[in-house]
Amino acid sequence: MKIGMIGLGIMGKPMAKNLLKAGYELTVSEVNRAASELAALGAKVAFNAAIGEMSDVVLTMLPNSPQVEQVMLGENGVGAHMKPGSVFIDMSSIDPVASRRIAAALAERGVEMLDAPVSGGEPKAIDGTLSFMVGGKQEVFDRCKPLLLAMGASVVRCGEVGAGNTAKLANQIIVACNIRAVAEALTLAQMAGVDPRQVFEAIRGGLAGSTVLDAKAPMMLSGNDAPGFKIDLHGKDLDNVLSCAKAIGAPVPMTESAREVLRWLQEHGGGQKDHSAIAQYYEHLAGVKLGRQGDT
Repeated sequence: MKIGMIGLGIMGKPMAKNLLKAGYELTVSEVNRAASELAALGAKVAFNAAIGEMSDVVLTMLPNSPQVEQVMLGENGVGAHMKPGSVFIDMSSIDPVASRRIAAALAERGVEMLDAPVSGGEPKAIDGTLSFMVGGKQEVFDRCKPLLLAMGASVVRCGEVGAGNTAKLANQIIVACNIRAVAEALTLAQMAGVDPRQVFEAIRGGLAGSTVLDAKAPMMLSGNDAPGFKIDLHGKDLDNVLSCAKAIGAPVPMTESAREVLRWLQEHGGGQKDHSAIAQYYEHLAGVKLGRQGDT
C-alpha cells in the first residue's frame, strides 16, 4: 500500500514517522519543511499532484476546512490526480459539512473518503497512541483501519462521512470545558490558601480525575505553556462547534463561554501557547500565579 501524506506540523510529522516505523511506503509533500527530515528516515518526497497520482491512500493533517478543500479540490488539487478506487483520509479537525462536501466531489472521480480526526495531542502523536474518530463507509474503514492503528491506539467508526468530525467537535467541547474547570478549581484552591499541587494529588484519583487533569494541571502549576495543542487551533475547533451548533439548533452555552476565554488569550498574545494556558486567563483575573507565588 503506497501512502501519501500532506501536512507535517506538530502532529503530522510524528504521525508520518510512525508510518515509516510500521513499514509503510510513504511519500510526503515537498512543500513542507519537515520533508527532508522524513526523507532521511526513508520517505519519498514529491509535489502534491504527484502524491495524488502515485498513492493508494492520501492522508492530510491540515489546520482547517479551507486548507483541506484547497489542497484536495483547488486548482491542480490532489483529488484531480487520484486514481479511481483510491482513498482520501482527512485526519484534520474540520467542519463536518466541509467533510461531506469534499467527499461528494471526490466520489465523482471514484475516490473514497474517510474523515478521521484525532485526539491526544503531540505526546500521543509521538508515541503512536492517538484516538481516531472516523466517518465513512464500513468497507473502506475496515480496509484502512490497520493503517490508522500504525498511528493510534483507538480507531472507532462513528458513522458515515462527517461523523468523525462531529465526534471530534464533541471531544473538543469536553476538553476545552475540562481544562477551564481545572484552571478555575486550582485558582480557587490557591486563593483559599491551599496548595493547588496538593489539591491536584487529592482529587486525581476520584471522580474529578481525568486525562485532561493529569496532562494539564502539572503544566499549569509549573507555568509550562509549550504547545502540544495550540490555543489558536482549539479556538478554530470551537468556532466549528459553534457553526455546526447554529446550523442544527444545538444549545452550547458552555462552549460559547469557553470560546470567549480562548479569544481573550488570543488577543493577549497567547494564540501559539498550549491550551493549558487557559490558566493564565484566571491568573490575570485573580492576580496569582498557580503554584508559583514567588514568581514575578
